[in-house]
Amino acid sequence: MPYALDSQGRPIFLISNMAMHTQNLNADPRASLFISQAAGDNDPLGVARATIMGQATAIAEEDLVAARTIYLAKHENSRYWVDFADFRFFRLELVDIYYIGGFGVMGWVEAREYETASPDPLLPAAAGIIAHINADHTDAMILLARNYAGIEATEAAMTAVDRLGFYLRLRTADGMKGTRLNYPGEVRTSEEARKALVEMVRRAKALG
Repeated sequence: MPYALDSQGRPIFLISNMAMHTQNLNADPRASLFISQAAGDNDPLGVARATIMGQATAIAEEDLVAARTIYLAKHENSRYWVDFADFRFFRLELVDIYYIGGFGVMGWVEAREYETASPDPLLPAAAGIIAHINADHTDAMILLARNYAGIEATEAAMTAVDRLGFYLRLRTADGMKGTRLNYPGEVRTSEEARKALVEMVRRAKALG
């Protein structure tokens, strides 16, 4: 389902009254939204994903202008049907969030903690960082997994990255494993992330 996020991170939907899921919501507002990082050539079970659960209800009249602005900024093509009489805006009020960061990395996130969090500053650069690392620096990731997580791997792939660290999917003699490695400090740009990774690799090589 296409969605956009409001300032509190709540998903906004534009859906037709004729759709079966709209009819279901009218009868029972409980709903969930599954969001997955693009898998690309990776195993879809190894990428980050989350399920957001809550109550999806029609947005009140006084909030429609803001919702419309937010949604159309994300989905420009929706201008062709946004004013159709059978379409309405809905918003998912969060109750629970379940997050999976890849193999062996998962857990619940409190709705209040999610609502008060700020978007990660590294998000705009994340896809480029992941693509670059997986194309050119898998040996370095194997080294980091060994020295920072104590995991011997024959293959490694970065599956997610943020301002504090990154997740790796690892092929080992005991099967697929996942781990998270933290940067020495917080990073906010791709250049800062690059410098942090270079420093981590330098330290790992020094350990032998």
